[in-house]
Amino acid sequence: MARIKGVDIPNDKHIEIALTYVYGIGRKRSNKILEAVKIDPTTKVKDLTNDELNLIRDEVSKYNVEGDLRREVNMNIKTKMEINSYQGTRHKKGLPVRGQSTRSNARTRKGKGKTIANKKK
Repeated sequence: MARIKGVDIPNDKHIEIALTYVYGIGRKRSNKILEAVKIDPTTKVKDLTNDELNLIRDEVSKYNVEGDLRREVNMNIKTKMEINSYQGTRHKKGLPVRGQSTRSNARTRKGKGKTIANKKK
């Protein structure tokens, strides 16, 4: 397995897809990286040479990915919570942040449903 930014990328996948295992790299950025280093996106990872992998690593290092990006996102969330913005208060309460309805769904953010006594009438 090849390692890029501390992430093992699978050998049996096309390099275009395998690069998306790195946090902060999607299909579009993956294609942009491969275009810059002139590697065919349909090449399997196991078929890449060490020189090609080093070129990809150098190109990926130009972008803000993995640990740095996670840290930046968490700092942005903490800042919103500190200044008591609307989104910050939603983060604190564990509710959906971007305006989704919470009456009948939002179980991913709210957790397992809590039963309320004497609800049936």
